[in-house]
Amino acid sequence: MASLLSPGRNLVLVGMMGTGKSTVGRILAGRLDRPFVDTDAAIETRTGRTVAQLFAELGERRFRALEAEEVRRVAALRGQVVAVGGGAVLDPANVTHLRGTGDLVLLDGDPDALAARIAAQQGDDPARPLLAAHADPAAALAALRRAREDAYLAAASHTIDTTATDPDEVADAVLWWARLVPGLLTPPERATLPT
Repeated sequence: MASLLSPGRNLVLVGMMGTGKSTVGRILAGRLDRPFVDTDAAIETRTGRTVAQLFAELGERRFRALEAEEVRRVAALRGQVVAVGGGAVLDPANVTHLRGTGDLVLLDGDPDALAARIAAQQGDDPARPLLAAHADPAAALAALRRAREDAYLAAASHTIDTTATDPDEVADAVLWWARLVPGLLTPPERATLPT
């Protein structure tokens, strides 16, 4: 169980929707035997509504306020793997909180590949409110990526391209980087990693 005094800093995954933050986060949490927190899922549990419902009922601004509250909750503890929503790092306060107890990795990807992944995952379910109104999801993702790129690069200490890489390989790459970051992994966690 994570706590404020847990050894090991949080391993935080940031990036666009469809880059695999939740999937890779679960793999990392399993390999490190750490709790996994997906801030979008935590918001849904706390409010009893989906992200799409919250966007529709409250608007993006209110959703971002809920997201900021969840980021503060998550960042108050250590020893977790955390996946944050794609827009979370646009708020500098969120980045400050996340960096206080964690190290951030940007999962990036080609917008066409991300659009294909999202379409395969959601089917007819409009679970991605920022794409719902767009006839061309890849173009919408490309525009979002351009608008967010500076914030992503400023927030993250490392970037991994997930375009043509399966989630286990992405997790391998994250752990390879994490072993080099002082305080991110505990000595027992380091000992379990292949050399």
